[in-house]
Amino acid sequence: MKLLMALMLLLPGTAFAASAGTPLDLTNSAVGYIALVIFVGAYALVMMEEQIHLRKSKPVLLAAGLIWLLLGFVYSNAGKIEIAQTAIEHNLLEYAELMLFLLVAMTYISAMEERRLFDGLKAWIVGKGYDLRQLFWITGWLSFFISPIADNLTTALLMCTVVMKIGGNNPRFINIACVNIVVAANAGGAFSPFGDITTLMVWQAGIVEFTQFGALFVPSVVNYILPAFIMSLFVPKEQPDVVQEFVELKRGARRIVVLFLFTIVTAVGFHGLVHFPPVIGMMMGLAYLQFFGFYLRKTLPNSLARKRALAQAKNDEAALRRLGSVIPFDVFRRVSHAEWDTLLFFYGVVMCVGGLSLIGYLSSVSNVMYLQWDPIWANTLVGILSALVDNIPVMFAVLTMQPEMSLGNWLLVTLTAGVGGSLLSLGSAAGVALMGQARGMYTFFGHLKWAPVIFIGYVASILCHLWLNSGAF
Repeated sequence: MKLLMALMLLLPGTAFAASAGTPLDLTNSAVGYIALVIFVGAYALVMMEEQIHLRKSKPVLLAAGLIWLLLGFVYSNAGKIEIAQTAIEHNLLEYAELMLFLLVAMTYISAMEERRLFDGLKAWIVGKGYDLRQLFWITGWLSFFISPIADNLTTALLMCTVVMKIGGNNPRFINIACVNIVVAANAGGAFSPFGDITTLMVWQAGIVEFTQFGALFVPSVVNYILPAFIMSLFVPKEQPDVVQEFVELKRGARRIVVLFLFTIVTAVGFHGLVHFPPVIGMMMGLAYLQFFGFYLRKTLPNSLARKRALAQAKNDEAALRRLGSVIPFDVFRRVSHAEWDTLLFFYGVVMCVGGLSLIGYLSSVSNVMYLQWDPIWANTLVGILSALVDNIPVMFAVLTMQPEMSLGNWLLVTLTAGVGGSLLSLGSAAGVALMGQARGMYTFFGHLKWAPVIFIGYVASILCHLWLNSGAF
């Protein structure tokens, strides 16, 4: 406590001379510097997650608490605690909307996984007998088109499982295929509000309408197809040895996909028709899944009885064993399987960036990037920063700055923040997850050697957007 009071005495006198309704300028104060050091230190631990095995949510949660504790003492001492309270409540509301939206989406994805929908897709791909180059393109395009709905992280993990199952004894192929999947999943997520957290944030903020994201489709295709074509030249047309596998989808698997699509329509409807936050529609969509789960549980005994009679008639022992291990569908168990580390990490990032914004650092950065520079160059740099740091805090910082930009520039920063993370394996959640799943075969340096090729796609996608959507600038 004494240390905090001493630090407050080091604040410049001009900070306390501000008017009652004006936030304090703490950018050149000891508290501001300490907050910056806390955030940088926390993010250094986040970037070393794979090496030290410390979940990324822990350091940012601690950093968020420390930064706002410092701000609370400073603003209380200055008699301006209402300003800090308003700021923290605003950031909490921002987080709550995004967290509940993501929670519903994650619950649906978990439900599809539990109903073995992804296992069925994986078995179908493996059983087709494609050679390695065909598999390279198939997993890439599937990653590109699934990620706009199922998010880039889930899509990348699914396709990586396919690649490892087929090319398990070929680490060179697994590395290049994983690079391809990361690039495809990030590119596919850039033209859909559901494809990445950054696009979701832009949509939730009301800056870009749902249908306007479609303008990024062709630039996203360019971002993926150019590096994929070059990398495919280094993939042999070998025929891998695979084992055929039959996967029986659990009851209701396809209907859950339909409910998820209907949930997306509901969220878009709430936003477009009555101008409510999309999260209201997503929470309503969770009710669809809950009612369907209730139906599955109530009708389970009759369904099992029919299947058991059919299996006994066919003398199918394997089917009888499967029926004996059936677990009733439980929506709340699916909720518990959501990626809570990601959700809590997101909370820490939102609160840390919100604290740095109240200090005044984001205004300073915004004045340099968006007033002194051309916004096109600033937004191009945002994509490169997202490869070094992470696109979530970078995009949230841009949204917090709220620079005056045209629709074309907001679409540009959405594109660059989404696909810029593909430049490095640590630049996106998909890359980090695949390094863990394909440990030793897909590595940081294995991805890095393809960075120049990926950068060609990055630049080409920006030029494509500037050309195709020139009327939006």
